[in-house]
Amino acid sequence: MQTKSKPELLAPAGTLEKLKWASEFGADAVYFGAGYSLRSFAGNFDLPQVAEGLDYLHKRGKKGYITLNIYPFTDEYDGISELAGSIDDMGADAFIVADLGVLFALKQMGLKAKLHISTQANTMSAQTVLAYGGMGASRVNLARELSLEQIKQIQTIVGGSVETEVFIHGAVCFSYSGRCAISDYLTGRRANRGECTHPCRWKYSLVEEQRPGQYHPVFEDERGLYYFNSKDLALFEYVPALIDAGVNSFKIEGRMKSMHYIASTVSLYRQIIDGKPLTAQRCYELLSRVKNRGYTQGFMKGEINSDDYRLEENEACGNAVFVGNVLEESADDKCVFRVRNKVHAGESLEVLRPDGTTDTITLPSPLTTVWGGQVDFANNEEQIILDRKLPAFTIIRRVCS
Repeated sequence: MQTKSKPELLAPAGTLEKLKWASEFGADAVYFGAGYSLRSFAGNFDLPQVAEGLDYLHKRGKKGYITLNIYPFTDEYDGISELAGSIDDMGADAFIVADLGVLFALKQMGLKAKLHISTQANTMSAQTVLAYGGMGASRVNLARELSLEQIKQIQTIVGGSVETEVFIHGAVCFSYSGRCAISDYLTGRRANRGECTHPCRWKYSLVEEQRPGQYHPVFEDERGLYYFNSKDLALFEYVPALIDAGVNSFKIEGRMKSMHYIASTVSLYRQIIDGKPLTAQRCYELLSRVKNRGYTQGFMKGEINSDDYRLEENEACGNAVFVGNVLEESADDKCVFRVRNKVHAGESLEVLRPDGTTDTITLPSPLTTVWGGQVDFANNEEQIILDRKLPAFTIIRRVCS
């Protein structure tokens, strides 16, 4: 029988700084790239940063997974193997792969790190999970195109012999877990090589070939139609059921997202996994603070319909501006606030601590800088003293009406 335990919370990091934020806000593990991954523009780590990131995580009892989930050409395998060998020596906990050739090559190397199968592999069945297990994978990410009932069926058949991982939050590709050729054709940047330009977010009007000038019936006005523009995934309401089903790891998308996004989403799902009672209304309220395209439960609920797409516009929404973070606590019940966006003396702002708790703070008037000056406002990178004891990494943001 499979023993159900608290699942891992797996967070993204596009930079070393974001890795630290993900860890501090509650991630059990962080995944990041160092080359040959599907986020070419995510600020991939160099080898010294990989070593520092893994050391940072391991000292806190957490894990680091390296993405090698590109679909490589024949002449790239030597480079992938060399990179994997170097990072394995640093103590990486796992490599995330999608390509069968990469899986086979890394298995042959006898690495200490485990091998995880990426969402790019589009795993839809228990049979495929077990097949990957037989080829040396210890974990398989289940495709986002599965429903809760289908996941339960997979879990029952697999029975814990192979770990499973499910995306619970983040951007969703309109195509099967990112296997898309539109970017290749329209821009020459290959989606399956980590260079996607997200043309699914662009404005389109559909016309049938034999009926030029006759637009698809859902075309409404001069703004056009964002036909492929899926809302973002938010599965917080499914977390208890997925835990009960025995899913081992809950994964958040977003290696190209901001520190504010990472901190906000990780802290929310940390609380939910830990059993803190939060209403759906409160979860949506907290998630509305970060940039999003609206939220959907995707295929998890069993089917997709027009409500799962944001057809009327492409712009991301969000009702808060990240204005800074706490650098350090002081011994005298004060803290140092690093300004990231302009703030004004006397304004009220929202605080998000690493433990997920929130409240409001009113900035002093005038503001006092760490250099002793007094000002009415502060700009990016200035440091302000607050007469409030707040832990390091605490986020301070302006909530807009």
